[in-house]
Amino acid sequence: MTAARDSETGTPLNCDKQPEPPSALDVTLAYHVRTKHHPFRFATALGYLDWDTQPDPFRRFEAAPVLPLDLLPLRPEPRYEPVFALGHIAPSPLDRTSISQLFQDALALSAWKQAGSSRWSLRVNPSSGNLHPTEGYLVAGPIAGLHPRPAVYHYTPFGHALELRVELSGEAWRKIAAQLPEGALLVGLTSIHWRESWKYGERAFRYCHHDAGHAVGSFAVSAAGLGWEAKLLESLTDDDLAALLGVQVQTGVEAEHADCLLAVFPQGAGFTMDEQREFTIPGTVSDELRDAPWSGEPNRLSSDHHPWPVVDEVAAATQKLSPLGERSGRRPRSKTAPW
Repeated sequence: MTAARDSETGTPLNCDKQPEPPSALDVTLAYHVRTKHHPFRFATALGYLDWDTQPDPFRRFEAAPVLPLDLLPLRPEPRYEPVFALGHIAPSPLDRTSISQLFQDALALSAWKQAGSSRWSLRVNPSSGNLHPTEGYLVAGPIAGLHPRPAVYHYTPFGHALELRVELSGEAWRKIAAQLPEGALLVGLTSIHWRESWKYGERAFRYCHHDAGHAVGSFAVSAAGLGWEAKLLESLTDDDLAALLGVQVQTGVEAEHADCLLAVFPQGAGFTMDEQREFTIPGTVSDELRDAPWSGEPNRLSSDHHPWPVVDEVAAATQKLSPLGERSGRRPRSKTAPW
């Protein structure tokens, strides 16, 4: 049998050649198209709410030390409008009170509602379907009145408290803080895709990013009320951020996925765009974090799960594997919220 040949070049055609696998961009765009709603067809979901597997709305790290925050009363000042202009509010000192206020105005519970035997909470930060897939973390040096050593904490809104996940060495925090303005701290955000896919099926990945954006805005406004700024640090890979927040070892449908990192610092500190772009987790600090004795185990959220593989596929396709702008050689523009 004579092998088939290209009509122009005469080279043999490989009929058994497999098609190229889709690129990360192909997977992402295909997900976008697949999960659109249409006039006579919704995107794929169960079509009903499986109340037996409803996720617990609160992530907890069981057995982790809990540091309660202060629930501060409402005050007439500062008003909402001045937070959108730098310099109108004097910076608050970094201490237990200011940290309590920062998280109270960004991610805390705002009310409890009840209808019949059902009772549910509302939060300060908006969420699609009130499902709240976004989790908040604090990375900071010693905080007066709260904890005497540098540490990484998970915020639990149910108790308005910080769960101490790990203490950092003084040297590790100095290497992180050297890249930030004086008096700065870091806020990290992650998403639990299952919380959204339980209700919205394949569109869950969309809503997780939607909610992460709300949380970024909430922290920006909350920080401004303290005379602080919040700026997005886009230079870390997802793996580096996951290691910093201690979620790199989580697996399965209830795992947290690293979203973004904010630098929060006193207004007027002069944190330049170049400095924001160049922020890194030094190798020695990453090694310390990966080998650290992280406290607490994540609680189970549901008794069972319905698989949504397309969500896992697009999450893998959109993972940041290198610093933003590295491939093209162009530097990204800095984002500052809300001004």
